[in-house]
Amino acid sequence: MSRTRTYRCLNCLEHTVSREFDTSHLSVTCPNCDSFERFVNEAVYQQFQAFEESPPTEIDWDRLDRMEKLVVAERLVRSTKTIDDFSIVSDDDGEERGDEGQSDEDETEAVGGTAESPTPE
Repeated sequence: MSRTRTYRCLNCLEHTVSREFDTSHLSVTCPNCDSFERFVNEAVYQQFQAFEESPPTEIDWDRLDRMEKLVVAERLVRSTKTIDDFSIVSDDDGEERGDEGQSDEDETEAVGGTAESPTPE
Protein backbone atom coordinates (compact mmCIF):
# COMPACT_ATOMS: atom_id res chain seq x y z
CA MET A 1 0.00 0.00 0.00
CA SER A 2 1.38 3.42 -1.00
CA ARG A 3 1.65 6.31 1.37
CA THR A 4 -0.51 9.28 0.38
CA ARG A 5 0.58 12.90 0.61
CA THR A 6 -1.64 15.90 1.25
CA TYR A 7 -1.47 19.12 -0.77
CA ARG A 8 -3.13 22.44 0.22
CA CYS A 9 -4.57 25.14 -2.06
CA LEU A 10 -2.49 28.30 -1.74
CA ASN A 11 -5.41 30.50 -2.76
CA CYS A 12 -8.08 29.57 -0.21
CA LEU A 13 -5.81 27.59 2.18
CA GLU A 14 -8.81 25.43 3.03
CA HIS A 15 -9.08 22.72 0.40
CA THR A 16 -6.67 19.80 0.40
CA VAL A 17 -6.20 16.87 -1.95
CA SER A 18 -4.36 13.61 -1.37
CA ARG A 19 -2.15 11.87 -3.89
CA GLU A 20 -0.04 8.72 -3.83
CA PHE A 21 3.08 10.52 -5.01
CA ASP A 22 5.42 12.98 -3.37
CA THR A 23 6.18 16.31 -5.05
CA SER A 24 6.67 19.88 -3.86
CA HIS A 25 3.39 21.07 -5.37
CA LEU A 26 0.61 20.42 -7.87
CA SER A 27 -1.32 22.81 -10.08
CA VAL A 28 -5.00 21.93 -10.27
CA THR A 29 -8.39 23.64 -10.15
CA CYS A 30 -9.54 23.99 -6.57
CA PRO A 31 -13.16 22.88 -6.15
CA ASN A 32 -13.48 25.15 -3.11
CA CYS A 33 -12.40 28.50 -4.64
CA ASP A 34 -12.70 27.58 -8.34
CA SER A 35 -9.22 28.84 -9.22
CA PHE A 36 -6.50 26.99 -11.09
CA GLU A 37 -4.03 27.16 -8.28
CA ARG A 38 -0.85 25.73 -6.85
CA PHE A 39 -1.43 23.13 -4.16
CA VAL A 40 1.63 22.95 -1.93
CA ASN A 41 2.85 19.83 -0.14
CA GLU A 42 1.30 19.90 3.35
CA ALA A 43 4.69 19.36 5.07
CA VAL A 44 6.04 22.42 3.23
CA TYR A 45 2.96 24.43 4.18
CA GLN A 46 3.34 23.43 7.85
CA GLN A 47 6.99 24.61 7.84
CA PHE A 48 5.93 27.88 6.16
CA GLN A 49 3.23 28.41 8.82
CA ALA A 50 5.68 27.66 11.64
CA PHE A 51 8.05 30.35 10.32
CA GLU A 52 5.16 32.80 9.88
CA GLU A 53 4.27 32.32 13.55
CA SER A 54 7.86 32.31 14.79
CA PRO A 55 10.29 33.67 12.15
CA PRO A 56 13.79 32.17 12.04
CA THR A 57 16.44 34.45 13.52
CA GLU A 58 19.04 33.35 10.96
CA ILE A 59 17.45 35.31 8.08
CA ASP A 60 15.22 38.39 7.83
CA TRP A 61 12.04 36.42 7.14
CA ASP A 62 9.84 39.52 6.82
CA ARG A 63 11.84 40.81 3.81
CA LEU A 64 10.91 37.75 1.76
CA ASP A 65 7.78 37.63 -0.36
CA ARG A 66 5.38 34.72 -0.01
CA MET A 67 6.88 32.69 -2.88
CA GLU A 68 10.42 33.12 -1.53
CA LYS A 69 9.24 31.97 1.90
CA LEU A 70 7.64 28.91 0.33
CA VAL A 71 10.90 28.13 -1.53
CA VAL A 72 12.83 28.25 1.76
CA ALA A 73 10.24 26.05 3.47
CA GLU A 74 10.30 23.61 0.54
CA ARG A 75 14.10 23.32 0.59
CA LEU A 76 14.14 22.74 4.36
CA VAL A 77 11.47 20.05 4.23
CA ARG A 78 12.35 18.29 0.99
CA SER A 79 16.17 18.43 0.91
CA THR A 80 19.14 18.34 3.23
CA LYS A 81 19.28 22.15 3.45
CA THR A 82 19.24 23.89 6.83
CA ILE A 83 18.25 27.49 7.58
CA ASP A 84 21.97 28.34 7.70
CA ASP A 85 22.17 27.46 3.98
CA PHE A 86 20.12 30.56 3.06
CA SER A 87 20.88 34.26 2.93
CA ILE A 88 19.16 37.36 1.62
CA VAL A 89 21.27 39.20 -0.94
CA SER A 90 21.03 42.70 -2.38
CA ASP A 91 20.37 43.27 -6.07
CA ASP A 92 22.29 45.83 -8.14
CA ASP A 93 20.03 48.65 -6.87
CA GLY A 94 21.03 47.92 -3.28
CA GLU A 95 17.54 46.63 -2.59
CA GLU A 96 17.42 43.57 -0.36
CA ARG A 97 16.42 40.58 -2.44
CA GLY A 98 17.70 37.21 -3.19
CA ASP A 99 17.08 34.28 -5.42
CA GLU A 100 17.64 30.66 -5.42
CA GLY A 101 21.23 30.12 -6.38
CA GLN A 102 23.08 27.07 -7.53
CA SER A 103 24.66 25.67 -4.41
CA ASP A 104 27.41 23.28 -3.61
CA GLU A 105 28.55 22.30 -0.15
CA ASP A 106 30.53 25.53 0.36
CA GLU A 107 27.87 27.89 -1.03
CA THR A 108 24.94 29.58 0.64
CA GLU A 109 21.62 29.50 -1.18
CA ALA A 110 20.36 33.02 -1.78
CA VAL A 111 16.68 33.84 -1.71
CA GLY A 112 15.25 36.43 -4.20
CA GLY A 113 17.32 38.37 -6.93
CA THR A 114 20.75 37.08 -7.91
CA ALA A 115 22.76 34.58 -5.96
CA GLU A 116 26.03 35.48 -4.36
CA SER A 117 28.84 32.98 -4.29
CA PRO A 118 31.32 33.05 -1.45
CA THR A 119 34.75 34.26 -2.47
CA PRO A 120 37.37 31.52 -2.68
CA GLU A 121 39.83 31.38 0.19
